[in-house]
Amino acid sequence: MASTTLFSFRLSLNPLHHQQTTRPKSLLSSPRTNPRLVSSINNHLALTRVTYPLLQSHSAPKRRFHVYSDGESSESLVSDATYQEEFSWSSVILPFLFPALGGLLFGYDIGATSGATISLQSPELSGISWFKLSAIQLGLVVSGSLYGALLGSLVAFAIADFLGRKKQLITAALLYLFGGVITAYAPELGVLLAGRLLYGLGIGLAMHGAPLYIAETCPSQIRGTLVSLKELFIVLGILLGYFVGSFLIETVGGWRFMYGFSAPVAVLMGLGMLTLPNSPRWLLLRAVQGKGSFQDLKEKAIFSLSKLRGRPPGDKESERQVEETLVSLKSAYADKESEGNFLEVFQGPNLKAFIIGGGLVLFQQITGQPSVLYYAGPILQSAGFSAASDATKVSVVIGLFKLLMTWIAVLKVDDLGRRPLLIGGVSGIALSLVLLSAYYKFLGGFPLVAVGALLLYVGCYQISFGPISWLMVSEVFPLRTRGKGISLAVLTNFASNAVVTFAFSPLKEFLGAENLFLLFGAIAILSLLFIIFSVPETKGLSLEDIESKILK
Repeated sequence: MASTTLFSFRLSLNPLHHQQTTRPKSLLSSPRTNPRLVSSINNHLALTRVTYPLLQSHSAPKRRFHVYSDGESSESLVSDATYQEEFSWSSVILPFLFPALGGLLFGYDIGATSGATISLQSPELSGISWFKLSAIQLGLVVSGSLYGALLGSLVAFAIADFLGRKKQLITAALLYLFGGVITAYAPELGVLLAGRLLYGLGIGLAMHGAPLYIAETCPSQIRGTLVSLKELFIVLGILLGYFVGSFLIETVGGWRFMYGFSAPVAVLMGLGMLTLPNSPRWLLLRAVQGKGSFQDLKEKAIFSLSKLRGRPPGDKESERQVEETLVSLKSAYADKESEGNFLEVFQGPNLKAFIIGGGLVLFQQITGQPSVLYYAGPILQSAGFSAASDATKVSVVIGLFKLLMTWIAVLKVDDLGRRPLLIGGVSGIALSLVLLSAYYKFLGGFPLVAVGALLLYVGCYQISFGPISWLMVSEVFPLRTRGKGISLAVLTNFASNAVVTFAFSPLKEFLGAENLFLLFGAIAILSLLFIIFSVPETKGLSLEDIESKILK
């Protein structure tokens, strides 16, 4: 809620002071005035402040008046967590939608691959002569996009700040397009794997650029909602992949259509990004780095911000916001080289940001989400759900539940805040993992316990680690090193994903399901302690406020 600050004076009832206040000019201007008496009057005329709440408004920013001893006053603009920026909802939709399609295409690949691998290995339905794939070859098909995403994260680290957020997402769309088309028309396994790698490169760039562009261009009061909605688009993509796979599973060469379906979506993403302006914060970053005409880049940033907010070109409010961001950036670049080097990401506030963001995406993977979902089919079957015998139907059911819980997180993230959702969600994850371990140890006769634990895990993951990790990653890094910092966080995410994927089978054989879930439960408790003691609340703060108030 916004507030306004009024000033009043405290007047003593002492008759002497009352007398003096009726003749302030003669007393205060007299050369014979007793200094102690003036001090006493000033103390009794002490300035006090009363704050009254106002209704939320998308109007002019709050103002604070400073009163000086010589009687002059000045007005300054205030930026804080309660400031409600003026914007048009219609102008916010497209700058969110087109970057979010990068997340949708990432999720689609996950969903479509589950059906494509079945089609690819079928003697009757594959439509190819090389359908007899070894376990290693099949593993390369499935994880080819993951390797590409790892490589894409490294590429993003090197070129993100040079290309800019907009061009990076356009490049990701092109890689999605070429990767999907090459995979769909692959005449042999080698070409198919090349297509999968290209598509993965697109994933790496998109998962870096999308949260970055959305966070830097949207109003701070809805940043949490929009970045979390990107996670919802990933889940939508997974569901879309499942549905397309189910529809085409009986088609000869269906795997080609499953992978090729991503191409038109990639075209839409690329064309849409061409219509959007560059991130104003990136333009100002280039200006402060001396990568072009300072005045020209500043004017482009003002025009870009005006367009993103649905305001007239070059309006005063956009100009004011750009000036405030410039002050923050100039302070960050004082006495430093124009561009941050590699080691700077691991120093000072940047290291603190990487510990927060990198820690969250690491725990997101090593608390065992893929491993838990591996047991979804057997758990549902044991509870008497006949549809669980169909892996695709199980995937769709779980996907719909994930979608519902992610939507709840989207609705609440800017209301409750990041920390409550993380703490509550990860506590539920730890509890669900302990229950799953108990089910496989000594509660095997109570399948509903396992079903409840499974749904608890999925639901708690989708209101915590799922959307909030990527939201925090997009928020906490200082603008000076944001491109490199986020690329390292994305690299951490995909690298830990790869480790968990490859380690799952041997761990399952060595430990058994009951001890594997207990191990993941212990890791979940560690992640909960990490969140409680290391992860700050960023709700309502601008990116500049996060940098100045939390990372210092």
